[in-house]
Amino acid sequence: MKGLLICFLSLMALAGVMTGTAAGGHDITLTVVYDNYVSTEGVRSDWGFSCLIEGPDEAILFDTGARGDILLSNMEALGIDPASVDMVVLSHIHHDHIGGLDAFLNEKSDIPVYFGDSFPVSFDQHISDRGARPIRVRKPFEICPYIISTGEIPGHPVAEQSLILDTDEGLIVITGCSHPGIVTILHRVREICDKAIFLVCGGFHLTGVSGNAVRQIIAGFEKMGVQKCGPTHCTGDRAISLFKEAYGKSCIPMGVGRIIRIPERNKDIIR
Repeated sequence: MKGLLICFLSLMALAGVMTGTAAGGHDITLTVVYDNYVSTEGVRSDWGFSCLIEGPDEAILFDTGARGDILLSNMEALGIDPASVDMVVLSHIHHDHIGGLDAFLNEKSDIPVYFGDSFPVSFDQHISDRGARPIRVRKPFEICPYIISTGEIPGHPVAEQSLILDTDEGLIVITGCSHPGIVTILHRVREICDKAIFLVCGGFHLTGVSGNAVRQIIAGFEKMGVQKCGPTHCTGDRAISLFKEAYGKSCIPMGVGRIIRIPERNKDIIR
């Protein structure tokens, strides 16, 4: 209870907005729909990332990959109807995370699209022209019950927002490319909501980073008590291998078709 109160007060102080606490007993399901790795048959891989988050109240498409045809094809193969999506959240402006947006909005348009304040002014009109509602993000705020934006975090070469899911197991952090630095993002998460981090998944932006530097980042995860990880997309094969070495079975293989469901008490969290 004390942790939930701290989370509530922290969000109120940082964002001025907060209506929920923990997802008491409600399942939250994550389905990877776009990635440069695959986890199941019948889907297509491509450089980029997108994840469907199905919470107790809303379904959020986080990023849209690079190509709309691949995004929609993968959604169909995974039995996901675009009409079931309630909102889109874009982590940052790079094409491999927003390239599929127009094709998706052709299927489901009358929804909010959340994106960082660093996006060009013209992006608002671009979204409006497709029948959706542009919403700029600067500070942390609760997008819907149990799902929180970190707000836009400065990074190189672009700023970026990540999502925090408040579950019974602890916080789940979903990243697009982690341009601000994955450890920097986790520190922001802890500033916003002072609870244990259960899982961090998405792109960690470690392609080409030395093994020693990756090990230091893993040490940062361990110091913050991150229980599980799901590195993918721009993390890079070498870095993913090092996370697997450090986390063992607690390093969740990702890829298109991976489903993570929280909580499933006394069950594996993936299928």
